[in-house]
This record gives sequence, C-alpha cells and structure tokens, in this order.
Amino acid sequence: MTEQRKTPYDLPDVSGLSIGILGGTGDQGKGLARRFALAGHQVIIGSRKADRARDAAADLGADLPVRGAENPVAAGEADVVIVAVPWDGHKALLESLRAELDGKIVVDCVNPLGFDKRGAFALPVEEGSAAEQAAAVLPGSRVVAAFHHVSAKLLLDPDVDEMDLDVLVLGDDREATDLVQALAGRIPGMRGVYGGRLRNAHQVEAFTANLISINRRYKAHAGLRITDV
Repeated sequence: MTEQRKTPYDLPDVSGLSIGILGGTGDQGKGLARRFALAGHQVIIGSRKADRARDAAADLGADLPVRGAENPVAAGEADVVIVAVPWDGHKALLESLRAELDGKIVVDCVNPLGFDKRGAFALPVEEGSAAEQAAAVLPGSRVVAAFHHVSAKLLLDPDVDEMDLDVLVLGDDREATDLVQALAGRIPGMRGVYGGRLRNAHQVEAFTANLISINRRYKAHAGLRITDV
C-alpha cells in the first residue's frame, strides 16, 4: 500500500491543548486568552503578580475556561505557552522561566518596536529577532514565532465574531509550526500560514510598525491575508 504524502493542510488536532499566556494581562495577551477560551481551550493567564492575573481572567467572564496565576505556574502547567510580554522585559522573563519552559512549544509574538514623533519603527535585536532571542535563551524549548499582526482591540471586541486575517507562523521544527498553525485556525476567521524558518522572524516582527502606520492613517485595524495559498 502506497503511503499517502502529507500535504501542508494536514494539521494536527489541537482541541485538547491548554494554553498559557505570559504577559496575559496586556491587551494582546488578554485578547488571545479570550479567543482561545471561546474556542474551548483551557487558558492560564500569567503575570508577575497572581492577583493581577486573576483579575484579568475575571474580566473575561466567569463562563470562560480562563484562570490567572503567576508566570511560573502558567509556564509550567500549560501545554503550549505564548509569550506576549513587553519587549523590554522579554529576555529577563524567559531566562527566569527556562526550567518551566523546557521541552515545551513556546510561541513568541513580541514585536521589538520603538516610537518617536514620526511613529513606530523596528528596533535592532542582537540575536536577529525577539523569536531568535527566545530560542537562544531557551535551548530546551521549541520556539515558534506567530500572532504578531493580530489587533488586540478586535480580539477583545465582543461584537467581532470572526477575525479576518492570516497568521504567519515561523520556526525550525515542522511539528511545532504545524501545531501552531492549527491553533491559529481554532479562532474563527483566522488561519495559520507557514512563513519560513525562525531566522526570517525579524521582518515579520518589524512589519508591525508598517501596520501601525496603516492603522493610524486609515483609522483601521489592519491585518494580513496571503493570496493563492
């Protein structure tokens, strides 16, 4: 019997996975927590302070499967961990959680950006990108870059039933990128699209500055759609 070739669309079933979100009290992390909880995932919002994390979880509603905890608990107990912390605290936090994140898929969605009177701009990163910094700090983790261009406002808006965008997913581990693509697809209207190796994460992170400029000019919440895929 001839073995059937796997296509790019044969993604794993991720419906039973729990998700931890480091920096889950910020708008992007909180918005992702809300959407994944609505999709039926158990979500743990992480923060430096447990009470702040619990307050953020309570804000999302008692009917959703979301709870708050300190970052080490969220990192240690979740199946997949999303990093949504501010750039200036990125490296130190991951260094402090190296043991808890060992062996896990870690999804980095941090955008190293600066702001001045002319708007947003990409910051240089010694390792190349935030995702590559995460991979350097977490040698025992499977780091994937994704969810950089998702509007926090739309994620949190109860009147928005579907997210109209594609999520670029980058990484060096095919099994891990497939899993994160599948997770993106758990949110209605969202699709995960493989975007290359982790070394290509810099331009994906940096493009967020362009989206911010688009949004300011057009008073919009722009996202990306990839054609012909």
